[in-house]
Amino acid sequence: MRYSACIDMLFVPERADPAERIRLAKAAGFDAVEFWLWSNKNLDAIEDALGETGLTLAGIVAEPFAELTRTSDHQRFFDGLAQSRDVALRLGAKMLIAQGGPELSGVSRASQHDALVEAMSGSADVLKGSGLRLGLEPLNTRVDHKGYYLSSTAEGLDIVNAVNRPEIGLTYDLYHSMVMDEVPQEVMAGHIDRIVHLHIADHPGRNQPGTGGLALASAVNWLADNGYEGFAGLEYRPIGDSAASFEQTKAALRA
Repeated sequence: MRYSACIDMLFVPERADPAERIRLAKAAGFDAVEFWLWSNKNLDAIEDALGETGLTLAGIVAEPFAELTRTSDHQRFFDGLAQSRDVALRLGAKMLIAQGGPELSGVSRASQHDALVEAMSGSADVLKGSGLRLGLEPLNTRVDHKGYYLSSTAEGLDIVNAVNRPEIGLTYDLYHSMVMDEVPQEVMAGHIDRIVHLHIADHPGRNQPGTGGLALASAVNWLADNGYEGFAGLEYRPIGDSAASFEQTKAALRA
């Protein structure tokens, strides 16, 4: 498994400057880095650090955050996605992450589901020919994202399959999935090709693997054995030194 450091969580205690976090990730032995928002970063400095270290940018968040469950917010997202696409291409990223938005009161879940299918279809049009993929991300509603619509990986796959475009897949976060009591080997069986990107953290605490109770090693190894070849994004809050937490993570995932 090739690992990507989310520099909006790892190396944050060590350095305030995101570009310096890239250099620390290189020194720690990472293959890639990723981050959330691009609009709050010095892209020239990020580009320089990526070029200096030779690290791959695994992905970034597609801005702006939008209520994709609401069709009236789609065009705002498409306009921002075009900008995010151009930033990703400039920095050499191959994927973008999208979040679906809140569950809307007074609107049926069927209508919100259809709105997400429509949003992903329109997003595929924005990304067509770019070589970029967009990963729609289910999130847990039990701990971190109360009120979020898409908490089910199975429903996320239904949306992706309904769109059926190569530009669209899932960002599959083991932490969020397993907090929702999903079994990765069951929910992702036969759908590994739909994974655009993988995220990992333990529970409780959303810290590095080995600090909680999730069966992450078996899940990660199963994904790799069944064809997942992308990066594993470490999106956790490190307990202690970030570089040391990476060594703990690798040991835990080999268990």
